Amino acid sequence: MRSRRSCLAVPGSNPRFLEKAQGLPADEVFLDLEDSVAPSAKEQARKNVVAALRDGHWTGRTRVVRVNDLSTAWTYRDVIEVVEGAGDRLDCLMLPKVEDARQVAWLDTLLTQIERANGLPVGRIGVEAQIESARGLVEVDAIAAASPRLETLVFGPADFMASINMKTLVVGRQPPGYTEGDAYHYVLMRILMAARAYGLQAIDGPYLQIRDLDGFTEVARRSAALGYDGKWVLHPSQIDAANDVYSPDQDDYDHAERVLAAYEQATTVDGRGAVMLGDEMIDEASRKMALVVAAKGRAAGLRRTPPD
Repeated sequence: MRSRRSCLAVPGSNPRFLEKAQGLPADEVFLDLEDSVAPSAKEQARKNVVAALRDGHWTGRTRVVRVNDLSTAWTYRDVIEVVEGAGDRLDCLMLPKVEDARQVAWLDTLLTQIERANGLPVGRIGVEAQIESARGLVEVDAIAAASPRLETLVFGPADFMASINMKTLVVGRQPPGYTEGDAYHYVLMRILMAARAYGLQAIDGPYLQIRDLDGFTEVARRSAALGYDGKWVLHPSQIDAANDVYSPDQDDYDHAERVLAAYEQATTVDGRGAVMLGDEMIDEASRKMALVVAAKGRAAGLRRTPPD
């Protein structure tokens, strides 16, 4: 499974940003053809994106292109031109404003046709689906099950807030007057449950106040605590914060590795199903929780602290 702690959005219409993104430490870079690109710049943006994928140096990063949503006149050409031009350099396509499983199935079918026509491995290019409306949230289970290509569900907070008439203009923060709990908890959990039920990753949406790193970190910690795998970043200054928030800290990682080692010893050598690790009893459920933390730590490049 790909690491997606930080998912950097880069406008496809800006060649300077496309070049700069290649040297940034984001886990994923998605080259955008949708909201960040003016209608008059769509065609040139496609060319820019194909050139950046073909000629750029993206080693170690997941390479994604966000196409336009299916209510527009651009989606079909986006998919064809990007995949025919740079399909061998592309990891995933991101489909925005998904409200129906058939939209994901359509993209799967079109990708298959292009792959076959161009001699590309069928099924290698993955799909990321953005949930950005009340309808999309209601249909999220069907969307999550729509295609074996699907890798990730991504929360799109701005469009979602507009779709439910939320009374605020500040994306991701609690709306004024809402004092009981977290206004986003249900939405985040609903997307997360669908993602986990179908073996997908869950990515939190962007925080638009790019100079407010404290606010970004606070909001990121909310979804990280629930179990989200990462968050959109809109500015290079947010990348390190995202990578930190969505990685386990060293102590938790070390403990997870100790749990796995102790359980392995207990079950394979000693023939027991449960064992004490200090004052903690660990069993199969403990192993499953430890695997999650250990996997995220390994993906983040953590190494177990040597014993004293």
